[in-house]
Amino acid sequence: MKTLETQRNEFVISTDKDKLDVLSIHKFLSNETDWAYGIPIHTLKTSIENSLNFGLYHEKKQIGFARIISDFATIAYLGDVYILKEYRGKGLSKWLINEIMEHPNLQGLRRWILLTNTAEWLYKKYGFTEISNPEFYMEKHDPNVYSKIKTNTKR
Repeated sequence: MKTLETQRNEFVISTDKDKLDVLSIHKFLSNETDWAYGIPIHTLKTSIENSLNFGLYHEKKQIGFARIISDFATIAYLGDVYILKEYRGKGLSKWLINEIMEHPNLQGLRRWILLTNTAEWLYKKYGFTEISNPEFYMEKHDPNVYSKIKTNTKR
């Protein structure tokens, strides 16, 4: 897949995996989020390797991230979206989601999936809605999976 990159002033969004600061992403996801708290670095690296990644940078410093899991024909899952706190309120999350939604390999999909309890206002701007038939939705979810892998995690 072709690497894409866009620039807005001193900010850059890139799909180049080689530019990702995996340690920075790991630090944020494993310490600052509920959904990936305690994620082992090797698990994160595997998830990045098997995803379409969007890094957000300020003067080469990683300040945001999102990734897509997709077959690039029918479905895409948007996950691990974040912007560092000190960069919020600058329109960067809207720009990041817009770049994801307009990615040429993600057009014409039948379904997009997103699990979130924050920033619903942002995702609604891009057509995300609550599940219309939640009775059809099933999941197998283990919120403690990372603590089982990494037993010395402290919160």
